[in-house]
Amino acid sequence: MTLRGRTAVITGAGSGIGRAIASSLAQRGCHLALADVNTEGLAETVSLLPVSGLRVTQHQLDVADRAQVAAFPAIVREAHGGADLLVNNAGVALGGTFEMVSEADFDWLFNINFHGVVSMTRAFLPLLRASTEARLVNISSIFGIVAPAEQVAYAASKFAVRGFSEALRHELDGTTVGVTVVHPGGVRTNIAERARAPEGVDDTEAAQRRAAFKKFLRMPPAKAGEIIVRGIEQRRKRVLVGSDAVGLSLLARLAPVSYWSIMAKGLPK
Repeated sequence: MTLRGRTAVITGAGSGIGRAIASSLAQRGCHLALADVNTEGLAETVSLLPVSGLRVTQHQLDVADRAQVAAFPAIVREAHGGADLLVNNAGVALGGTFEMVSEADFDWLFNINFHGVVSMTRAFLPLLRASTEARLVNISSIFGIVAPAEQVAYAASKFAVRGFSEALRHELDGTTVGVTVVHPGGVRTNIAERARAPEGVDDTEAAQRRAAFKKFLRMPPAKAGEIIVRGIEQRRKRVLVGSDAVGLSLLARLAPVSYWSIMAKGLPK
């Protein structure tokens, strides 16, 4: 897929993987409509981009707000004339066992990680269909392939993104819209620091949980963004980001029921 001169819409573009994807796309001459709830983060992303000759717009957007999402395509059409690429990257994290996580927190995460993807796709699919060649890119996780204990809400949302993306790909087969689902492993973003702690977990324990999780976040975001954008260029249906993602994906194939007993041996108690 040739990206020069195309227009990409990216959610969660104010930091981390979203910012890295924006940078890799800008380097290829792709116009950008960048969205995030954090306007300061968006401004910082734009300040880091090679924007000469590109149309780059910033949009404050909460993907869990369906009214905001429904209004967003018209804003992008007015600013850019259309869209060829939608990257559903916005996401949040929530640790804790199922019994620890409240219903409200579970719904909060799902409204962003899954329903936000669905709402954005529903809103932008008409613009993507109007393109001569378009692609929908949904960021799942390696936890959309394996499901560790104490990641019940997060893993459920990322498995849902995977299932949604694969079924939609089959429905859009033969159209101008392709679908890519991305499964990053441990990418060094701030998702652990921003993760919501379940009710009943004090600040000390929450900090310890975040610190333990951060040890597995090793890949620089810039490298992850480049892997993802290369996958888009190659029209790949699935992109695994990092050797840990590749390894765990293989483990899930070889031991689809018992992989957790193997994984757990390498985790802190």
